[in-house]
Amino acid sequence: MNFNMSSDSDNYYGENRITTALLLAAGTGSRLFPLTQHSPKCLTLVNDKSILERLINNLKSKGFKRLVIVTGHEKDCIMDYLGKKTGDISIEYVHSPLYKTTNNIYSLWMARHIIKEPFVLFESDLVLNSTLLDDMVYPDRMAVALMQPWLNGTTVTLDNANKVTQFQKGTTELYSETRYKTVNIYSFSLLAWQAIIKRLNKYIEAGSVNCYYETVFSEMVDNKSLTFDSVSFDHQPWYEIDNMKDLAKAELLFPRELNEASRLENALAS
Repeated sequence: MNFNMSSDSDNYYGENRITTALLLAAGTGSRLFPLTQHSPKCLTLVNDKSILERLINNLKSKGFKRLVIVTGHEKDCIMDYLGKKTGDISIEYVHSPLYKTTNNIYSLWMARHIIKEPFVLFESDLVLNSTLLDDMVYPDRMAVALMQPWLNGTTVTLDNANKVTQFQKGTTELYSETRYKTVNIYSFSLLAWQAIIKRLNKYIEAGSVNCYYETVFSEMVDNKSLTFDSVSFDHQPWYEIDNMKDLAKAELLFPRELNEASRLENALAS
């Protein structure tokens, strides 16, 4: 099944191409201790480059102009590393002071006032090839990959038009329908974002700050107040890094880039 739409998407969407990104980077990354004991998860090195540097390169290659980062654990490390601008990308920060006691639903809610335009949402534990964003820079899309035995977490089902029809909590139980793993990259139109903010407000006002934002997306997909076109990441280089085993696998998928001197040395050695 092929549900990428890169062939004519530039012409079809025209000026709707998204140039703002939101990165949620507030968590402590405790499953990567001791690497994250004094450093945020997004600065973890995958071979020669940090997760954050790789994301910045992804965004630059796709023409992004604005990056908003929700910080928490070791926020100064991120701010010192990036500053207020990198290349053509302006950078703004929102600090979540309750990052130790809240989940990503709260981090997303923290961005409600600073973002007033369509954007692409990223988590701070993803590494991927830039080409995977070709179809994610347009509104109301969701990155997915066919569920595999070694994957875990939230899954979704799709209809024949490759639209997301339902979210499910991660499970190891057998299931009959074809499920897809969420890659945790979403794009939103301004209209969708405004509707999401209203639902987020209700959760936060009720004190539900420890759940995942997928809970909100799931409810809104169920009542048809939110729709996503799926974008396939199947058989493409990406990885979600939650623990040390994930990091080791990601380093195999994204090997160290050799400089010219190293290439020459290796060539002479062989």
